[in-house]
Amino acid sequence: MAEDQVKGRILVVDDEPNARQGLQKLLRHEGYEVRIDADGAAALRTAGEFVPDVVVTDLRMPGMDGMELLKRLREQDRDIPVIVATAFGDISSAVAAMRVGADDYITKPIDIDGLVLSIERAMERRSLRIEAENLRRQARDRDGSGLQGLLGTSPAMQSVYRMAKQVSGSRATVLLTGESGTGKGELARAIHALGPRAKEPFIALHCAALAESLLESELFGHEKGSFTGADRQRQGRFEQAHKGTLFLDEIGEISPTLQVKLLRVLQERTFERVGGGESIKVDVRLIAATNRDLAREVREGRFREDLFYRLNVVHIELPPLRLRARDSLLLAEHFLRRFVEENHSSIKGFTERAREKIVRHTWPGNVRELENAIERAVVMCDGDMIGVDHLPFEGAPDVQGGVRIPGATMAEIERHAILATLDAVGGSTARAAEILDLSVRTIQYRMHTYGRR
Repeated sequence: MAEDQVKGRILVVDDEPNARQGLQKLLRHEGYEVRIDADGAAALRTAGEFVPDVVVTDLRMPGMDGMELLKRLREQDRDIPVIVATAFGDISSAVAAMRVGADDYITKPIDIDGLVLSIERAMERRSLRIEAENLRRQARDRDGSGLQGLLGTSPAMQSVYRMAKQVSGSRATVLLTGESGTGKGELARAIHALGPRAKEPFIALHCAALAESLLESELFGHEKGSFTGADRQRQGRFEQAHKGTLFLDEIGEISPTLQVKLLRVLQERTFERVGGGESIKVDVRLIAATNRDLAREVREGRFREDLFYRLNVVHIELPPLRLRARDSLLLAEHFLRRFVEENHSSIKGFTERAREKIVRHTWPGNVRELENAIERAVVMCDGDMIGVDHLPFEGAPDVQGGVRIPGATMAEIERHAILATLDAVGGSTARAAEILDLSVRTIQYRMHTYGRR
């Protein structure tokens, strides 16, 4: 079957050999590409490599059953449709599966026409969700002020916005750095959406999530028969991103071998699929991200210097949330509005003590941790205001040698803020001044006053 004739990619999971092989044969006859697995653990691995459009799984299986598989798949990809199969007398289990995220259920013995209809509907719903989300994201990104996870009025974030807008119109490679959870992926989408490639594909790949052999195939694609299981030709992410943007997250995790191949693509804008000899030209704008210090990786011989310079044409650093505490409440209110709408909740806001707790927390997981905390609070709150009891984290602990706010003088508070910020940014007076919204001269004067050089 030609690749353009395939209706979709289906993963069938059933511990009964006759059942899964029978469904594979019938669904292939209907025009689908089908993979089969006998248990949930194997299906999770296959889902990471095969990337199915729909998963059809039996509920009752030894080891990891269908319900656990459903939950694990939801953790990996919230949008992947899952259809559960169950015996006629076990409808209650199917209903329970629907409550935790299954798209539909079918009863055994399976009616193939009914299953195909369910698959088609699930794929259509997923397509509509993705399209709607892309439209919402483009609208937010074009606005430049409603970027999910990138809201902020701090000087550090205003600098990020300015650089993102300035670089969006070029084809220059951009390197985004910052701790995990600071919003590097959202910033990459914003740069894409603000530029002339906005109507072209935005393709993302998490480099740390795949083994080297799989990552090479994901990046460059492969020819049929190039390795075991390569039963058809497949495009890689570079081809999928042609004319658009390719975002490579955790770029610091790729092997030296792949670093060489990536360097060649950046230099020559050509590559070959795995197992192929044809040179393929691409026009791709590359954005890379890492939470590592790539300059140090270069000095210590773990990352190629020439590739580093190719990636680091424009460098944007996203500050951690603890260094822009004034933004945490703004973000919390943004996430609250979103989750209240999604959950049809009547929550009106945060109590004053809850607001104080949000501002004082250091947020080691950054914006991602804050988002998860607010989502949990919305779910757990049964009143109209979120209080401290709905926020399970602790407020900011006293730093050893720091200052306790109650009873402290303004001079003591200022001293603690300046010295703690300087420590956090490695002594850079320019970065500390930007974060604290002070002049560099003021920071230098205070350091002299504190006896610190």
